[in-house]
Amino acid sequence: MSGFITILLLAVYLGGAWKFWTGFGRTHYSQSRPVLTLLWPVLLFSSSYRQNFRRALKG
Repeated sequence: MSGFITILLLAVYLGGAWKFWTGFGRTHYSQSRPVLTLLWPVLLFSSSYRQNFRRALKG
């Protein structure tokens, strides 16, 4: 069961990273794309990042 949860969490993480990476142009950020993509779960605690993350997800 824990293997399934791990795979599920990894899929959610990679899906969020992919959506942010492909929608990066819609954000207000101009650099640090790899760092912001890799740290997206932690940075969601920032309201500014959350707003930009939502912009990136809208397609």
